Amino acid sequence: MAALVLRLRTGRFSEMPVMRGRLSRNYTTSQAFAEVLRMPKRQMTKLIYPLQELERYLAPDTRPDLQLRVFDPSLEDIARAESIFTATVSNRIEYLSSAVRLDHAPDLPRPEGHTKKMNFFKVGKHFTLVDMPGYGYRAPEDFVDMVETYLKERRNLRRTFLLVDSVVGIKKTDNIAIEMCEEFALPYVMVLTKTDKSSKGHLLKQVLQIQKFVNMQTQGCFPQLFPVSVVTYSGIHLLKCFIASITGNLG
Repeated sequence: MAALVLRLRTGRFSEMPVMRGRLSRNYTTSQAFAEVLRMPKRQMTKLIYPLQELERYLAPDTRPDLQLRVFDPSLEDIARAESIFTATVSNRIEYLSSAVRLDHAPDLPRPEGHTKKMNFFKVGKHFTLVDMPGYGYRAPEDFVDMVETYLKERRNLRRTFLLVDSVVGIKKTDNIAIEMCEEFALPYVMVLTKTDKSSKGHLLKQVLQIQKFVNMQTQGCFPQLFPVSVVTYSGIHLLKCFIASITGNLG
């Protein structure tokens, strides 16, 4: 499991109450999201609000477990968030630096892309995203000094995102990270990845099990899960809007 951390650059923390509605015609949004808005309603809902699609297959008495309405932004808010994540001349999105260089990380075989250091990405003047190594046998030897120290001492840290494989659910290494967030009293969110690799039934089962775990065994975890797929892009728009909201960038 990898951890993605938000560090605020400007603005203040905010959880904004929002309402769903039509996207105003004069609102400028990215071309990619404009194409999403032209999709048939059910297809668009499945892409932007994946938990609502899963809700259709639940018995009425199980629906409260999903906490679907905790964060329920309008299409206009999602479009505004998309503009924050769209690179322009005045809104540069760039790699800044690595806190720890590769010579501090273990020499690991493929697959490529395994995070061995803390990578900082600046999103315009809004906030900085920090991609962090995960726990487990592939973690850098100096993981505790590098990651735990950062999480405990960074005062402008706004939210920690724990990436959980939705195919296998919460593993022992995930529990270590969850216990760390709880011990440090860090506000955190569970992002369920690789949803494209699961059947609808398996994904629904995992969502219900993990949601029950969050509701009954955690204190600092945001009650709503965020299922995503980098292949189909399902749930990504909603997650980006959530990030824009908690960093106070939706208005």
